[in-house]
Amino acid sequence: MTTTTTTVDATGLDTLRGDLWAAVTGRDEFRAADVVLRALDAGTPAETVLLDVIAPVQSRVGRAWQADRLTVAQEHAATAIAERVVAALAHHSAHRPEPYGGRITVACVDQEWHVLPARLLAEVLTLRGWKVDFLGAQVPTPHLVAHLHSTGADAVALSSSIATRLPTAHTAITACQAVGVPVLAGGAAFGVDGRYARLLGADAWAPDARAAARRLADGIPAPDLAAGRRETDGLAHLADQEYTLVVRSRARLVGAVLAYLEKNFPAMAEYSAPQRERTAEDIAHIVEFLGVALYTDSDDLFTDFVRWTAAVLTARKVPARSLRPALDALGVELKDFPRATRMLDRACGHLDEAVPTTDQHPGASA
Repeated sequence: MTTTTTTVDATGLDTLRGDLWAAVTGRDEFRAADVVLRALDAGTPAETVLLDVIAPVQSRVGRAWQADRLTVAQEHAATAIAERVVAALAHHSAHRPEPYGGRITVACVDQEWHVLPARLLAEVLTLRGWKVDFLGAQVPTPHLVAHLHSTGADAVALSSSIATRLPTAHTAITACQAVGVPVLAGGAAFGVDGRYARLLGADAWAPDARAAARRLADGIPAPDLAAGRRETDGLAHLADQEYTLVVRSRARLVGAVLAYLEKNFPAMAEYSAPQRERTAEDIAHIVEFLGVALYTDSDDLFTDFVRWTAAVLTARKVPARSLRPALDALGVELKDFPRATRMLDRACGHLDEAVPTTDQHPGASA
């Protein structure tokens, strides 16, 4: 099929996004595919459909979940449809350029399940003529390195959306560079300005798929193997062992915080088993994010997580002030950890500014 490429105005894009949103939230996969394929047939560039229609709709899905307008199941269903629509687009005639560039491996770091951003990048690079090996979600670092050995990739594009995967991303970045392959980092985990990509020693960072494609086209120099292993000066704080000790003590810390809440807030005795389980999960997430904040020595990372969690709880009609007792209990347990104490104090300060602290009680997130 031969089509003529056209330029779609803002109104046309808004219409496409609205139609796709209605389809994915209505769990109508065929309708969603029709929206995309008709746009391609009408001459809308495939890259425009990927990045200006599918990607914004998926972002809207995520925001709707955060605001409690979509359930977890509805968010998963919408995401699954979006992924299948991208697969359908990949088989359209408008998505079959002749490869003429080098070879790029695109992968999510180990334990990272949010695969759609990496998939969109892989499709954009394919459209721009790269030979792309898309490895998908949560790729174990040893398997990633083995793949690089066998394929001779010019670069690796590593994707991560959740900040708690940053230590794993650091391992992957170092391992790829050790075999002479430069690393382009991307995804929300690396910060809106790429600060964590730089901290972890990535060779390049891009805020979105178009910027990533441009950066790869410009060329990223291969690591100098003769120079030996890189030293990341920004991680000198890890010498205090706070990160290691907190991560290793995660189960004990969760148990201690739960015990504190049960002792000081009798209302917990009335919690159902699911409520207690969700409360334990919330505390585990707090400890996990505190751990990665210690790894990066970033107060902002932890404070932003607490703010985000407060917003999610509020949307679910759980008082955001319920976070404060858990943070206080964690502070008691970590009173001998200066950096952890600093981060907890600053997060509590920001929480107090936004949320009244009277009548505190521990809530369980929905």
